[in-house]
Amino acid sequence: MKIKRLFQKTLFGIIAVFGLIGLSTSILAVRTVNDHLSDEYISNSQNIAKTIADSSVDILLNRDLATLQSLIDQFLGIQGIKYIYITNESGEYMAHTFVPGIPEEILAGDPQNTETVNRSLPGIGDCVEVGSPILAGVAGTVHVGMDRGLINLKIQRAIGQQAWLIGVAFIIGVGAAIWFVNLAANPIGQVLAYAATLAGSTTQPVASGEEVLARKDEAGDLARLFQFFARPASERGDAAPDASPQDKAPS
Repeated sequence: MKIKRLFQKTLFGIIAVFGLIGLSTSILAVRTVNDHLSDEYISNSQNIAKTIADSSVDILLNRDLATLQSLIDQFLGIQGIKYIYITNESGEYMAHTFVPGIPEEILAGDPQNTETVNRSLPGIGDCVEVGSPILAGVAGTVHVGMDRGLINLKIQRAIGQQAWLIGVAFIIGVGAAIWFVNLAANPIGQVLAYAATLAGSTTQPVASGEEVLARKDEAGDLARLFQFFARPASERGDAAPDASPQDKAPS
């Protein structure tokens, strides 16, 4: 579809505006989805850690470590949980799900810290770790590591759906922009062809001019002006070309 040179910059400007809107919308969507899903994931992890903490109070008081290990092994079956470990009030590791042993990064950390921490552990991957105190920290702390890769996968799926929608809207918008620009450019082409016909040019397509002369807009006014000046000087006299109805002053 050929675009008149007069309107090419306009079309490129419209496409640039659509692209800017699509890019800014995509960035906003990525940040919004990432923040929302990350917050939801961390909140669920904290609820799991609190559930384990509430369930392990009596077990820790009775020093039943076998039951404590069995408890955290059951929670390990929940999708997204990569590891769980429990420490007592002195920081001693009472139970954990690491195989074959506790990673050095975990051992070097503060076992009493319950703030959210992002970790990258060898053999486990990227995780987000949350903690929950047991009896306000008096009896120890529960730590749960959730798979960060699962969060990223869900984020990618959500963003992919939005990106597909934005892409379709962009393609439709660009197509509509081309159609509207051509709608405005066609009358200019008609006037140009008619002017070339009046000038006797053989390089432009021949046009009868009836369609463009019948128009009631600026293109019609311009065509009638060309027609007026194409007449011999003896025929023009002092007469002015016909103006469109909207250009005539009321009597």
